[in-house]
Amino acid sequence: MNSSEMAPLDGVTVVEIDNWMAAPSAGAILADLGATVIKVEPLTGDPMRQKGRPPKFPEPPDNVDALKSYDWQFDVDNRGKQSILVALDKPEGQALVHKLVASADIFMCNLLRRRQEKFRLDPDSLFAVRKNLVHATLTGYGTDGREAQRPGYDVTAFFGRSGLYDAMRDGSDGVVPMARPAQGDHTAGLALVGAILAALRLAEKTGDGQAVETSLFETAIWTQASDYATTAVDEAPVTHRSRFQALGPQFNRYPCGDGKWVVFNMPGHDTFAPFAKALGREDWLDDPRFADNSIRYRNMEAMVQEVDETLAQRSRDEWGEIFDRHGVIWGPVLGLHEVPSDPQAEDIGMFPTINSPDVGDYRTVNIPMRFHNASVAPRGPSPKPGADTDGVLAGAGLDPNQIEALKSAGIVRANGDS
Repeated sequence: MNSSEMAPLDGVTVVEIDNWMAAPSAGAILADLGATVIKVEPLTGDPMRQKGRPPKFPEPPDNVDALKSYDWQFDVDNRGKQSILVALDKPEGQALVHKLVASADIFMCNLLRRRQEKFRLDPDSLFAVRKNLVHATLTGYGTDGREAQRPGYDVTAFFGRSGLYDAMRDGSDGVVPMARPAQGDHTAGLALVGAILAALRLAEKTGDGQAVETSLFETAIWTQASDYATTAVDEAPVTHRSRFQALGPQFNRYPCGDGKWVVFNMPGHDTFAPFAKALGREDWLDDPRFADNSIRYRNMEAMVQEVDETLAQRSRDEWGEIFDRHGVIWGPVLGLHEVPSDPQAEDIGMFPTINSPDVGDYRTVNIPMRFHNASVAPRGPSPKPGADTDGVLAGAGLDPNQIEALKSAGIVRANGDS
């Protein structure tokens, strides 16, 4: 097979027991990379199912009912997986998971350590089943320390506890912001994927199992490493700067004439002159209020007001053409709804199309990594709960009578079972 037709994780099997968004997002990345990912859900299904908002259509399409009932947010974190419903609180259910792990390369979960031990899914229990298994855990605060048993979501463990919410306040009196769904979850999911791939390489070389983990809390701290490089030394509070307290006008954000915003980041004090020329305001270069960086900082409120008044004269798109001609480092502050049609997002394939038998072709969100000589892409939609119970168990060596007996005993369920 040509290498461009191969996926990086062809032949790798993952068993995941997780829910909500963080750990499942890591499983979705592994599936896109070609792994076979078996998602073990409780008999009632992942609680994230049917929690996302339905789409809104100004002009409803013919299949609007199917589109509104489709599980979009669940889909993006669980696409390309297989689903099996198992009662983990019963020894027979735990034994089934062990049977699946016996032929797997990776086990991943978001269970607190006490729950791993309760269900016999902790590293020691599973290494006894599969010696060279990669055992991966994603939690709120880590599996060690006084907070190890504390549940956490990204708004609490990633944004709140890490100091990120506080650092994002606009000015000293700014209210605590609120993150959009799963930003911290998906960031931690990427960190878990990195740990898993490194551990997989080590397990292949040594033949020994590897237990790896990350958490929402520690991933968030890493995302702010530039701040913590100093803050860990002096423990000084972050300075909360409003727009009118920016370090320079060319490191700030402004509204344009159409109400759409732009943001600038032009490092170096010598970038003020090109910034002023791009805005057609060479007069600022002779204005004593803006003579140098320290004076501009003392007069920042007046400076920002001048920039606001200047940018109000044209739309964001008109200004964008001018900025590009002058080599200004800027970016549009896009609305979420604008990004799927952003030309650069389209050029790099961030919204590929896949097909579901329920809704037909639809666009999903690509993983933030591209391979130029391998097959990496979404492998299909997310599974219905228990859609693969029979097939997965048959693949593990159970015959139809054994599978029916497990169903009758309430150990497993398949999609459509009552």
